[in-house]
Amino acid sequence: MADAVRALAEEKDVAPAQLALAWVHARSEHLGIPVVPIPGTKRVKWLEQNVAAADIELTADEVAALDGLAAQAVGGRY
Repeated sequence: MADAVRALAEEKDVAPAQLALAWVHARSEHLGIPVVPIPGTKRVKWLEQNVAAADIELTADEVAALDGLAAQAVGGRY
């Protein structure tokens, strides 16, 4: 899954973390409610990268591909 996310991020010339944040934000349309990702960071560099993710536009096909990857994730968080 990580390789697929990384590949799509490279195609869009963004960081994988930015792609993930853009996907979470794109879920708003699917769910019909506002969804706002709240990433945490200690470094200004990563904060700036996270904020820039708000400008990433995903196509319906890209969202569907990421949805499919998310559906493959199973198991506990820890």
